[in-house]
Amino acid sequence: MSTINLTVETFEETVMADGITLVDFWAEWCGPCKMFGPIFEKASDANPDIRFAKVDTEAEQQLGGSLGIQSIPTIMIFRDGILLFNQAGAMPEHSLEEIITTAEGLNMEEIRAEIEMLEKGNQG
Repeated sequence: MSTINLTVETFEETVMADGITLVDFWAEWCGPCKMFGPIFEKASDANPDIRFAKVDTEAEQQLGGSLGIQSIPTIMIFRDGILLFNQAGAMPEHSLEEIITTAEGLNMEEIRAEIEMLEKGNQG
């Protein structure tokens, strides 16, 4: 699957969809972003069942600001609308593959139950 470009209008709908979505927050002027770009694209080609998306933080400043992006590149991984991973900084190919494999192997029913327990604990 090719990488899609996200905007403030398409971000929520994309990451809330069923399945795994990886999002790369980047900018044209960012050296580490340029180094990480080919790694992200290679992972996209190797994992056609996963959505790979990019957010240009210069064009989408409102989106980057609302998500608290302070450093780029920042990688986020969502599965079934749940944020599982959020890390600033370029990463090597093997690390990206590792987090993809981890996200694929998670039991989402257990994750949802943990979130529910935490939310109930915070309400009381």
